[in-house]
Amino acid sequence: MIVASDVTLKRGGEVLFEHLDLTLHSGHHIALVGRNGVGKSSLFALLRGRLLPEVGDVRMPPRWRIAHLDQETHPSERTALEWALDGDAELRRVERAIAEAERTDNDAALARLHTEFDDLGGYSAEARAAEILHGLGFAAPELNRPYREFSGGWRIRLNLAQTLMSPSDLLLLDEPTNHLDLDAMLWLEGHLKRYSGTLLVIAHDREFLDAVVDHTVHLESGRATIYRGNYSSFERQRGDNLARETTLARRQARKAEEIMRFVDRFRAKTSKARQVQSRLKALEKLQIAAPGHVDSPYEFSFPNPAQMSPMLIQLENARLGYDGKTIVAVESLRIAPGSRIGVLGANGAGKTTLMRTLAGDLPLLSGDLFRGQHSSVGYFAQHQLELLQGDLSALGHLRLRTPVTTDQRRRTYLGGWGFAGDMAMRPTRSLSGGEKARLVLALIAWQQPALLLLDEPTNHLDIEMRHALTVALQAYEGAMVIVSHDRDLLGRCVDEFWLVGGGRVDPYPDDLEQYAERIRQRVAPVASETGPSRRERRQASAEHRRQTQSLRTAVKRLEARIESMSNALKALEATLADPLTYETMSTQNLQTVIAQRADLMRDLEVAEAEWLQQHEHLDAMIAAMALDLDGRDAD
Repeated sequence: MIVASDVTLKRGGEVLFEHLDLTLHSGHHIALVGRNGVGKSSLFALLRGRLLPEVGDVRMPPRWRIAHLDQETHPSERTALEWALDGDAELRRVERAIAEAERTDNDAALARLHTEFDDLGGYSAEARAAEILHGLGFAAPELNRPYREFSGGWRIRLNLAQTLMSPSDLLLLDEPTNHLDLDAMLWLEGHLKRYSGTLLVIAHDREFLDAVVDHTVHLESGRATIYRGNYSSFERQRGDNLARETTLARRQARKAEEIMRFVDRFRAKTSKARQVQSRLKALEKLQIAAPGHVDSPYEFSFPNPAQMSPMLIQLENARLGYDGKTIVAVESLRIAPGSRIGVLGANGAGKTTLMRTLAGDLPLLSGDLFRGQHSSVGYFAQHQLELLQGDLSALGHLRLRTPVTTDQRRRTYLGGWGFAGDMAMRPTRSLSGGEKARLVLALIAWQQPALLLLDEPTNHLDIEMRHALTVALQAYEGAMVIVSHDRDLLGRCVDEFWLVGGGRVDPYPDDLEQYAERIRQRVAPVASETGPSRRERRQASAEHRRQTQSLRTAVKRLEARIESMSNALKALEATLADPLTYETMSTQNLQTVIAQRADLMRDLEVAEAEWLQQHEHLDAMIAAMALDLDGRDAD
């Protein structure tokens, strides 16, 4: 177990922990939560021995292996697969020793090292690394790309793959979901659920934490309190504790009444029954969670638009893309006042292309886009954080947009977004990513747009801010289109979904849980009764089989080859395991058998890696075909 006793830690003269006591049991999966700046990352540094407390100590089993996610990225010529494999330092050590033994013809050392290599799972290591990379969103051809060629977000994914490849007793993950899409996040959830060691994770995604943790440690005012259960359980328990304070109890009652109005208003809807019921359940969960956030530093709203056209935006027979290249096609989509739309689809499918087109940043390649007279757009995207003027403060940016109001009104408004007092006067170049995101959202809200286009608005935001954003969007009466991997935000804020995939954008008939389950199982959804005829489906299935036939044949041939090599390897290993071999076989023949075994192992490893790549390619083709067929079903 991990035991922190009477720990006091200071950073930059500020006390982070004071007489902190904490005991964490082996095998528990623990969320570390608390407001920004309370010391979550510093606690990780203490556990890794990178920081030492002024007072007290931190103890854990002396031989524990610790793996942690590195947020730093450095240029490297190592391929993605090699980078992931480097996470297993002991395996890499044995590989180097084998290479040295082969160079010096040290047969005795080779026999011992190959046994050690086998014990470490060396013969399946590349397959395991490729599986992790595939789960995190890397396509088979990308496994041999150098690390330096990937963007910052994808490099963090590679760092995560390296961390997950590292054998560990204690796994420390600081913001592992920041650069993941929904597909990769769901894979990571499943992977971490199977992790048998002790897990400590810092994350701002409520659904992710609920899925992977069984205990929650809350850091506040230099102390740590541990709660049994996942994050939602922690919210309920903390809400009960806060309710004992009279002032906060009154605020809780006011918040509960406000959210109850959302629930009652939404319950009256009768259309889109499945999605309505899904969101209703999410709102009821929001009622339960709200009391645990009543002392949040954020208190803001999205002012409702003064005017809205009967139809805000309409797309008809449109092709969307860049430089003449079509990314997605749209048959017919409409955004009306009050529309609350979530956009689903894998990374690279065209979600951002769709959002930029709706925002007016990208012209149509062909087709028609109609905008109502009163259809002003508030567009949030990550690149806008870098467009803020670094020498201007939050107050300065708001002055540019509101020349006729008072500074007192501006300061009051910004205070609700977390820019109170001196924070409102800090140059934006000194703000963190989360603070910049809050400022951009605040500036958008001030404009009272008729349509909010939010592309990953929760990236860099902490849980308190995500909760406050969710509540604010509930009360907003304009239209919204949201791209987000935050299932909690989508579940509580949207009524309908669009699916981007297979080069198309279509209405998605199911709810978010159905979509998530579809990703988990990697199967196409059941066709609706209004979909293609049985004959059309048979024809489409036949065409899909024809297109994948050569790949299926290649996969089967590889499987037969792998089975043949595995049998041959077993025979050689049986020979080498027999004591009589060393008594009856000449040294030259013995060396030949050992060399054959080494060659066969290498060939088998290459064949298994090739099989995995071919299988992933086949899976990708089948998934794309399923999306295509699903798109026809939605017509």
